[in-house]
Amino acid sequence: MIQLNTMENETLHVLIIDDETDFAEELQEFLQLRNFEAVVAFTPDQGMTELRKNPFDLLILDIRLPGRDGLDILKQVRRLYPDMEVIMISGHGDMDTVIKAMRNGAIDYLRKPFRHVDMQLSIERTRKYILLQKRMKEMKDRNSLISEELEKRIERNFIGESRQIKQVLELANTAALYKTTNVLITGDSGTGKEIIARIIHYASEQRDKNFCAVNSSAVTETLLESEFFGHVKGSFTGAIGDKKGYFEIANEGTLFLDEIADMPLTLQAKLLRAIEEKKIKRVGGNDEISVDFRVISATNHNFKKLLDDRIFRLDLFHRLTTLTIHIPSLHERPEDILPLLNYFKKYFAVKLNKPEPDINPALIEKLSHYHFPGNVRELRNMTERALIFCQSDILGPNDFPLLVSEPSLSSPAISGMSLDAMEHSQVILALEACNYNQQQAARLLGISRDALIRRMRKFKIHISKEAEG
Repeated sequence: MIQLNTMENETLHVLIIDDETDFAEELQEFLQLRNFEAVVAFTPDQGMTELRKNPFDLLILDIRLPGRDGLDILKQVRRLYPDMEVIMISGHGDMDTVIKAMRNGAIDYLRKPFRHVDMQLSIERTRKYILLQKRMKEMKDRNSLISEELEKRIERNFIGESRQIKQVLELANTAALYKTTNVLITGDSGTGKEIIARIIHYASEQRDKNFCAVNSSAVTETLLESEFFGHVKGSFTGAIGDKKGYFEIANEGTLFLDEIADMPLTLQAKLLRAIEEKKIKRVGGNDEISVDFRVISATNHNFKKLLDDRIFRLDLFHRLTTLTIHIPSLHERPEDILPLLNYFKKYFAVKLNKPEPDINPALIEKLSHYHFPGNVRELRNMTERALIFCQSDILGPNDFPLLVSEPSLSSPAISGMSLDAMEHSQVILALEACNYNQQQAARLLGISRDALIRRMRKFKIHISKEAEG
């Protein structure tokens, strides 16, 4: 007998579509005796009607049916019901048919005649995937602040319960109402600036238009104009065809410029002109192309200092900041640590196919006093690492080794120390701990290598070429 060794021990709902009446009814009885909810349909139309009426976890589908090819039905149900798994059965299958079925989304294939125990083993193999899907669906976290539909659109979750993060969401929803309003999102690395940008876009009238995300610091100087404005065939060596740039791709939608503070001054002037005139020319082209897009930009820099140092244009700054949204660092909103930790442990328990552990309250106490230089991204990485190495069913303080021990604020060592000074200290400690290997240091900090390099520039931390690798 199939035992569903799960924490839910729930019944699986199975639909059988097969025109061989005796065979289908016998299989139905076999499954029902093993505590499955099994329904039979003898024609494709009956089967589709059942699917529309009731949710099923598993479809057992004959490949040869009256009036329709089982492979066509497979494609249709995988498109309409992506969470349902399909086992194909046939008395006429060859290897080519098997390959086609698997490519189109079938999880298993059995050739008639087969023993009932063969079907039992096939379902047992399929069971873990079905139950993982169920657990994922149940992860509509109670602390998610956005609708399930919006979560699907942005392909992200927005977790929290603090007053500060709710205010951030309120501002994002306000910005979404005004599709021409440019928005600047500020906050430290790892706080979720791109998530807020996606919420603004996908909650607005522009939700069905393009969301074009660009890392302003990742585009090389030589390709700046081509990447943003596009080019025409033959305009330079390697231009083998016409190409749209980011401005055209984002037309009628949203252009998200991450790390906007790192954009070179030459491109800043051209971006300002494109925003004001709503017209561009491709590199090597003479035709003016009309474009209209909302700009959402993001940075973790202090813009006042950039403006004072004339690293960023004041006129462009005013164009980009009709509305400014600041995301507080995680250590400024400790109320969000527990809901985020709950979400991440559920997510990684499913991903790693491990039992979901409980949380020792002492762990929350420890994390609430941690500075989190990598913010939410760092907590995510810490939780994944903890679930990989945890040997018990409870996550405790020892499962979350912090980057450095956190001295109390009254400690003479940091009395009066600014956040910048603390961050500078964290970066130095991480680099020293990793023998100045930037990739390893970034991983230790819970940030990207690019983010680490930006902090090194910010704090004027120089290392030798030998140590850099």
